[in-house]
Amino acid sequence: MTTLWDTTGSAVVKELAAQRRTGGAVLSGVALTLVVVADESRVTEAEEAATHAAEAHPCRILVVVRRQLEAPAPRLDAEVLIGGRLGPGEAVVMRMYGRLGLHAESVVLPLLAADAPVVAWWHAAPPEQLATDALAVFAHRRITDSSIAADPLAALKTRAADYAPGDTDLAWTRSTAWRSTLASTLDSVSGRRGEPVVVRGARVEGDSGNPTAQLLAGWISARCGCPVAVEDGGRKPGSSGVDSVTLQLDQDEEVRIQADRRGGAVITQPYRPEATVALPDRVLGDLLSEELRRLDRDEPYSDALQAATGVTGLSDRSPDREHVWFDPAENGDGDGPRPRERAAAKPAGDS
Repeated sequence: MTTLWDTTGSAVVKELAAQRRTGGAVLSGVALTLVVVADESRVTEAEEAATHAAEAHPCRILVVVRRQLEAPAPRLDAEVLIGGRLGPGEAVVMRMYGRLGLHAESVVLPLLAADAPVVAWWHAAPPEQLATDALAVFAHRRITDSSIAADPLAALKTRAADYAPGDTDLAWTRSTAWRSTLASTLDSVSGRRGEPVVVRGARVEGDSGNPTAQLLAGWISARCGCPVAVEDGGRKPGSSGVDSVTLQLDQDEEVRIQADRRGGAVITQPYRPEATVALPDRVLGDLLSEELRRLDRDEPYSDALQAATGVTGLSDRSPDREHVWFDPAENGDGDGPRPRERAAAKPAGDS
């Protein structure tokens, strides 16, 4: 590892190239560039998650920490690592001070792996409008997390209002195990009947203020075309915010999946004994790794987000974003961002 104090973007590029020559890193094995935007208080957690995800998806990790935007002079401190604490690949941790933090793309763009897709992940409160951050404009995929916001449900509605194909949310990823269990259970009921199952209604119990519970309810509603209620449960649920899901089926049947305290869930369905499946809370690195498996638009997520928030037409929006310049110093009056005309930008690698 090499630490560069009060450096420049050019010096970081040169140092990365020098370490690659001496360390023998295999650049051809890089599948993507992962740009991580993190608060200083969360940077250690973000680094651990990115390292975990890089084990399954070889990538160049670029960590951006914006600090003290009000500092009078811009400054860049950088750590350049190959085969260090951030895994066997290449990584750069950049702490940006002053107005350099508003132009993080000027340092990040030269460090992107050539001809590799770009994924941007905010392990911090993302901007209300992602287009105000240039890091979101050139990324193929954009990962946020509504659950870490001060008001998670308001953040979920903000993500719907600002949605563009290619966006996703780790609050959605936390519902994967529940969605898989529900789908396999309904397949089992259909196999017993020999005909498709019709879901007449559903109820999600847990934390009604958790965005994962709301997105799971939205997914059920979008897939089954039925009303879904989200109710506060009787006990504290896990990080998914979901305690149980009950599906009311045709023929007066009911399927219920109830989480237990041992990292599993009990499935109750007609004419069969209760079954237990694993349903553990997942670590942040697992969630991030799952999202790095796909680089195309996540249509089930947009359908669930649409149903959960009532914002329509999400899948019809353009995946391309146009950068909107936003200067906090100029917009402290609450009037919102002031756009500055720029050419429409496509994700890096698009022709």
